[in-house]
Amino acid sequence: MLKHSRISLAIAATVLAMGAQAAGSGTPAGISGERVTGASPQAVQPAAGQRFVVKLAPAAANARGTLDASLRTATRRAGLDRAIPATVTAAARAPASASVVRAMAAPGWHVVRTSRPLSGSEAASFIRELSAEPGIASVEADRLYQRLAGPAIRAEVPAMTPDDPGYGQYQWNFTDATGGVRAPEAWDISTGEGVVVAVLDTGIVEDALDLAGNVVPGYDMITDARISRRDSDERVPGGWDLGDWVEANYCTGWAVGGDHGAVPSSWHGSHVAGTIAQETDNAQGVAGLAHGANVLPVRVLGSCGGFGSDIADGILWAAGAEVEGLPVNGNPAEIINMSLGSSGPSACPAIYQDAIDQANALGSIIVVAAGNANDDAGAYTMSSCDGVISVGATGITGAKAAYSSYGARVDIAAPGGGGAVDGNPNGYIWQVVNGGETSPDPETWYFGGMTGTSMASPHVAAAAALVQSVVETPLDWSQMRDLLKQTARPFPVSIPAATPIGAGILNAKALLDKATEEPCDPETQDCGPDVVELVNKVELRNQSSEVGDGVYSFEAEAGKVLSFMTMGGVGDVSAYASFDAIPDEAAYEAKSTRAGNLETIRFTAPKTGTYYLRLTGTYTGLTVVVRQ
Repeated sequence: MLKHSRISLAIAATVLAMGAQAAGSGTPAGISGERVTGASPQAVQPAAGQRFVVKLAPAAANARGTLDASLRTATRRAGLDRAIPATVTAAARAPASASVVRAMAAPGWHVVRTSRPLSGSEAASFIRELSAEPGIASVEADRLYQRLAGPAIRAEVPAMTPDDPGYGQYQWNFTDATGGVRAPEAWDISTGEGVVVAVLDTGIVEDALDLAGNVVPGYDMITDARISRRDSDERVPGGWDLGDWVEANYCTGWAVGGDHGAVPSSWHGSHVAGTIAQETDNAQGVAGLAHGANVLPVRVLGSCGGFGSDIADGILWAAGAEVEGLPVNGNPAEIINMSLGSSGPSACPAIYQDAIDQANALGSIIVVAAGNANDDAGAYTMSSCDGVISVGATGITGAKAAYSSYGARVDIAAPGGGGAVDGNPNGYIWQVVNGGETSPDPETWYFGGMTGTSMASPHVAAAAALVQSVVETPLDWSQMRDLLKQTARPFPVSIPAATPIGAGILNAKALLDKATEEPCDPETQDCGPDVVELVNKVELRNQSSEVGDGVYSFEAEAGKVLSFMTMGGVGDVSAYASFDAIPDEAAYEAKSTRAGNLETIRFTAPKTGTYYLRLTGTYTGLTVVVRQ
């Protein structure tokens, strides 16, 4: 859902008008029936053909010649080289051929296009026959992916209080004691200075109000004029958002199967980028979480979505890899945010996994939105891919947002907003967006409120930039994921066991405290384990022994039975507890060491003060809870 609040070019201070406008789900099936009003640029005529991505085996000799020959053989064996006359139930089909469009950045991969669209059975036959050719390692449809727009303790005297007029009014996601990410306290440590965050999305509006000063030019990676709304299929520098509007039924027949209504441009990429690096403390607009960082627009989504082959190339170009025909990115991204994904269940495509692996090797950390399907995130791309940090969404109350996908593949949660579900108009995530319904309108800008895991993901991407800016040695993706999970604060409300959304809510202050703490010197200091504070009756999910023993504390009251419990996950955990001292396997007051992960320690007459719980063994996906 998208809410607009019109503001002047100077963004004076107060809201002049408010209204609601749907941003849509961003999925082909969810294209709304709202019609674009006003003048629309001329629609690009749909081009013929269907796209596939093909990987050659490493040992394939004369790679391009091998692929060309294989395409000819596969089209013949699939029966595509013959005309098919019309029948009572189907139109006549002309012969089809297949040709190479380009080589991709990931080694061995190529984009292939047929001369006409294929039926479902024809596409399946073509993939099967091409996959069987010598020297061919993998063949996949070049799928369209969509933006993931959703249905549509506060410091007493923060040292850093921005003077942006929308900050105090709208940005609960940064400051609220229950639902926020502790941004003001974090800004005393880092603002992300010197870090580049790539935003793979619809692009960023050129000269975007309250953002342009933090934007470094990127690239428009879209190679289909129907999607880009440019006059050619060529890629162009900039990464600027030209609009992703669609006229009624514009996507029908090549991007979606059925009819759809008209939808205005979303300016989704500018909103996402604003959460990361909106210009801050400049007396206009709103604030960005990593406002000292730069954002790099990589346009991969436009009208009707974006092809996976362009997205995969966008990942690698953003990370600094060579992409055929393009200059090397002079501002390689340490962090890449991807608030996009599949509209239905989808395993991670091989081309995505190859691109992610290569980007990770180059030092880029990829943060992805878990999705808005209220389903298992691991069954959808991007969370079905390895090597990414997956982010679920919470609302202003700190509860799971109704739309947020969930599951074991979700690492952490961050504010995505709940909109009207929260009963509070500020339940949206607000940034400055353009007012154009098709192309950008340089005279019209709004405070735009959106909800979705698309809005949650950039909070985590920005937090990762805050860390990379102040650590001596940059963290890799797994180190960053573990640090984010380790420092997340417990959910303030219970999250149902069937719908977990990570280790807790992003805590930017705790994240930076941990990232910048001086390492303990065991020769001169008593180097005890890190202690996680438990909240009564609030489950702490997805605990793992991968980073060592888990140690937890709880402030107990006398006169009430105190119970520590572990459950779920896999492995074999053992639990030890003591009052006023961290226990271990040799010194404890109570223990539970049954086989498996179901352990309970109970104190029937606890004292007033701090109790400690220590977990040992090998386990993942464990839930820890204390009840008193």
